[in-house]
Amino acid sequence: MNRSIGHLIKIGGLAFVATIGFDLFLHAGILYPLYSGANSFLLAPEESFRRIPFGYLSFAILTALLLWLMSRLQIQGWRRGILFGLVFGALVWGSLVLGLFSISKASPTLLIGWFLGQTAEFGIGGMVIGSGLATDRLRPLLIKVFVFFAVVVVLGVVIQNIWNTAL
Repeated sequence: MNRSIGHLIKIGGLAFVATIGFDLFLHAGILYPLYSGANSFLLAPEESFRRIPFGYLSFAILTALLLWLMSRLQIQGWRRGILFGLVFGALVWGSLVLGLFSISKASPTLLIGWFLGQTAEFGIGGMVIGSGLATDRLRPLLIKVFVFFAVVVVLGVVIQNIWNTAL
């Protein structure tokens, strides 16, 4: 099925929102304790916060690549999309994590967390893209993505507060 550029941009935007929501959940919630300790590999929290737009720009570029590949390969439907996204994420982030392990002081725990989380993130992106490519009506997908975004952001904040009281 051939899609218009406008339709593809909307699908990419929805995938970007879903992955950013999961990213907030992952880094502000699940992986929070790994960032709160002193680690010469990571920037100070204030500097990291200022650089967040660059991280999100990198996600936008990877989401565009995922969308381009999936549309060119005609991967449609949420099942095929999530599978493609998981494989894509595992290959990209597996390679990145191995490279970081070879040249940095990043802890293996942090690198494993990044690998698993970012792989899941691209599975989510692939699921959204595959769902969008399988339909002309994006409104139901839009609602699902924004509900997902709200839920994972709230969960991320809750988990971070739990970590703060436990640490």
